[in-house]
Amino acid sequence: MTANPEEPLTHRQIVTILLGLMTGMFLAALDQTIVATAIRTIADDLKGLEHQAWATTAYLITSTIVTPLYGKLGDIYGRKKLFVTAISVFVIGSVLCTFATSMGTLAVYRAVQGLGAGGLFSLALAIIGDIVPPRERAKYQGYFLAVFGTSSVLGPVVGGFLAGADSILGITGWRWVFLVNVPVGIIALLVVSRTLHLRHQRLDHRIDWLGAAFLSVSLVPLLLVAEQGREWGWTSTNALVCYVVGLAGAVAFFVQEARMGDEAILPLSIFRNRTVGVSSVASVLIGVAMFGGLAALPLYLQIVKGATPTEAGLLLLPMTLGIMAGSVLSGQVISRTGRYRKFPIIGSALLTVSLFVFHYVEFDTPLWQTMLVMVAFGLGLGFNFQPLTLAVQNAVPPQQIGVATSTATFTRQIGGTLGTAVFLSILFSQAGERIAVAVEAAVPTADFQAALRDPANAAFAEQLRSQGGGASATSGVLQDSSFLTDLDERLARPFLVGFSEAMDSVFLVGAAVMVFGFLVMLLLPHVELRKGSAYTERGSKPAEDAPAAAPH
Repeated sequence: MTANPEEPLTHRQIVTILLGLMTGMFLAALDQTIVATAIRTIADDLKGLEHQAWATTAYLITSTIVTPLYGKLGDIYGRKKLFVTAISVFVIGSVLCTFATSMGTLAVYRAVQGLGAGGLFSLALAIIGDIVPPRERAKYQGYFLAVFGTSSVLGPVVGGFLAGADSILGITGWRWVFLVNVPVGIIALLVVSRTLHLRHQRLDHRIDWLGAAFLSVSLVPLLLVAEQGREWGWTSTNALVCYVVGLAGAVAFFVQEARMGDEAILPLSIFRNRTVGVSSVASVLIGVAMFGGLAALPLYLQIVKGATPTEAGLLLLPMTLGIMAGSVLSGQVISRTGRYRKFPIIGSALLTVSLFVFHYVEFDTPLWQTMLVMVAFGLGLGFNFQPLTLAVQNAVPPQQIGVATSTATFTRQIGGTLGTAVFLSILFSQAGERIAVAVEAAVPTADFQAALRDPANAAFAEQLRSQGGGASATSGVLQDSSFLTDLDERLARPFLVGFSEAMDSVFLVGAAVMVFGFLVMLLLPHVELRKGSAYTERGSKPAEDAPAAAPH
């Protein structure tokens, strides 16, 4: 079935196309939830818990850098070809991840995976923006919520099962976390090939490869120092070199984008549109706070509350329910009223308050109280995801849907990449100090001394004495925290207190960032939503840029 752009797509045509998009998005969404659940087990096995940010930020760096490229290339060559390419690269990266032997090699392979992931969400959202009118998008939102809801339930269960298995078919359990993407990816390729049929009018534009290169040069050194700064020293020679290279790359990037004009990978002119400009700045700040929270919460549940990977994933379901409820509510109201501005504002306020309340969550706080805050945090995210993307897509001409969507995704990922690198750096730099202080305070207490005299704890007592007491007690826990699971709770308590207090700092910084996000969101204007889809609006006008290409 090939759609005719001169006529609006029927409900059946749209649903058929959505099936292809949903399989690709399911692949990416499932991977995120599985890896988030299993990352502590993976990092412990590879002896690099404090370096786990590398695996996450490497993935985010590459996916962030290529997101604008996918948007531009999709506008030129058609989105189906790029979507198939993105799925293929993602699957190849997943296979490579199964061969990781250290956190360093895992980070490299996750970077390859990110090259594919950068196109999965941005291209899918761009195609939705093409075929579904903004006012009617809520009718089809349930399909995508089903994808995220299913992945949110399946991911923790599958990730926990795989991470907890010593071996499956002779392969270490956690390696199946990545290997499971192969059959899912093959199914996605088959479904996309059979269902995603759109007629594309090729736009003959230059590709801004130099801009992509300068973007990489600007981002990688800055994220590198964000991750390594606590070990190097924030004013060390290595850090200063990264600052200089990153700043030079950023200047070169903006000069190149200005020179390329509308041909740029990220056209600067698009930011003169107030809706796009405000949404982009807000998305960066929301991404920082969101990914900072999402990186810290699973660690809190597993390390501090002692949850298994599966349990931790399932304990995050209140946040998922909040996201789904926020998305459904905002989508239905926007569909009826055509007004979207209030939802990002309310959502930003909810995120700010939730992160601030998370700051007061302690190691012994009842889980039901933490879950209530998770629901509010999820609602805040749900009120921002769809409305902000919708606002950006609605504010630009139909010919710029791809670039606009990739810009919205790009800015959120920029924030997410920075948030993950900086917040995990804050967490692990604080954790060492806080645990040491907590252990030194606990050692003289009667409970701790009684636990040390218990023959069952003789090995730990000897290790503590050999390390010279509390000041050195953190040397092992930041490499491998798995021993805390079986440690006497009287001895584990100061470690849990230290981790919890370090996480408090992360949430407090996240709340401070979101205060600025809320203030920026107040500047978001309201633009009346279009009633026609970008696909039909493009098709109703002569193609001035180039002749129509063959259907694909």
